[in-house]
Amino acid sequence: MSKLFQYLGTKTFRRHLIIAIISIIVFVSLIFFVLRNYTHHGEKIKVPDLKSKSITEAISLLEQQGFRYQVDSVYQANAEPGVIIDQDPVGGSFVKDNRTIYLTMITLSPPVVSFPEIREMTFLEARAILGNYELRLGDTTYVADIARDVVLDVRYGGEELKAGQEIPKGSRINLILGNGMGDSEVLVPNVVGLTLSEARFSILGSSLTVGTVNYMGYITDSLTARVVSQTPPADSLQMEKVSVGTAINLALSN
Repeated sequence: MSKLFQYLGTKTFRRHLIIAIISIIVFVSLIFFVLRNYTHHGEKIKVPDLKSKSITEAISLLEQQGFRYQVDSVYQANAEPGVIIDQDPVGGSFVKDNRTIYLTMITLSPPVVSFPEIREMTFLEARAILGNYELRLGDTTYVADIARDVVLDVRYGGEELKAGQEIPKGSRINLILGNGMGDSEVLVPNVVGLTLSEARFSILGSSLTVGTVNYMGYITDSLTARVVSQTPPADSLQMEKVSVGTAINLALSN
């Protein structure tokens, strides 16, 4: 034991101890230096702000600066396809080189939806359903029909649109609606040869009225008398139309 203590007090031991300590310090420093360079410790890169940029431009910027990226897409009505709307990390923050940047863009092709049946529905009902299906209301055209504000027909791209047909979300849908008044003009019915009661039924059924009724010649029975002329006449070739409520004057004879 005394020899060990004597050795620990020699210059040789102290020299070896100093060499060992220096070797350990050099080795640890070398390891730290290598790890620092391998992991880019302390090096930060500013993340570019990519919002509102096109996906092509965003990817080009990220690749130039050594970033990796992952892209997800969502659909938004009235948004420009292919534009970045969100990113993580946010633009302006500092991260390590080769960091993955997560991007959210507006989908290039909108998803399709099966068109619902909205014919015979009111305008308010149809508009609500279109909104639920993420479809846009286009032009509304009113035509003569007794149904007021009821969907009579549906158009998309100038063509008739049927229930179940697949169309892109965000499409503009044009509606044909009834004005609640029906036709403002109707065809004149031909009542020549009919009795007065038969003629009156035909005239009223056409939304017209019976005007003057004249009997020509000697009338033996007014019930059996038949229409021999009418004004205005019913011209089958010209298909004459008159306003709703127009009076039809009749001349009857046995």
